[in-house]
Amino acid sequence: MIKIKVALYARVSTEEQDYESQISQLKSFQKLQSYDLVSVYVDKMSGGSSNRPDFQRMLRDARLRKFDMLLVTSLDRFSREGIVNTLTYLKRLKKYGVALKSIRESWCDTTDEGLGEILISIVAWLSKQERQHISDHTKRKLDQYKKDLKEKGFFINKKGEKKYSLGRPKGSKDKNPKGRNNLGYLKRWEK
Repeated sequence: MIKIKVALYARVSTEEQDYESQISQLKSFQKLQSYDLVSVYVDKMSGGSSNRPDFQRMLRDARLRKFDMLLVTSLDRFSREGIVNTLTYLKRLKKYGVALKSIRESWCDTTDEGLGEILISIVAWLSKQERQHISDHTKRKLDQYKKDLKEKGFFINKKGEKKYSLGRPKGSKDKNPKGRNNLGYLKRWEK
C-alpha cells in the first residue's frame, strides 16, 4: 500500500498568536489517516497576501512534488486573499498534482476529483457573480447620482451628505504631480 505524503500548513496573523493548536490538530488528523508527514509550514503574518515565506516555500515544494496533499485546519488559514486568488492557488496545487484538504471544512477536499472540480467551479462562478453584482450596483448608483445632479443640482451620498459634484474634493489623493485635480475618470463621471 502506497502511503500518502502530506505537508501541514498553519498560519496566525501576529507574532503573539500561537499556531501550536493548529499543528496539533493537523498532526492528529494526519496520524488518524496514516499519512506520512514530510513537511510543516508555518507563517506568522496576515493571510491577505501571498508574500509569506513558508507559503511561498510550500508552493515551491508542491511544484517539486515533495508531498501529495496539503492539510490545513481551515481555508482561511491557507489564504485570505479572496476567492479569485485562493482558487488560483488551488488550481496551481492541482497542476502540481497536490491535493488540499481542510479538516474543519469537509467540502474543501480536492482529493475527490469530481467533487473538487465542481466546488472550484461553483466558487469561481459565485465569485464572478459577486463581481458583476458589485459592478452593476456601482453603475446604477452613479447613474442615479448623475440624474440627481442634473435634476436637483446635488445628490445625497451613502453617508447622507449633500454633494454637488461626482469628483473628489480638491486636494484629495487624486491630485497628480502636475497639479491637475481632475483625472480622466473623474471627467468621464461628470459627463
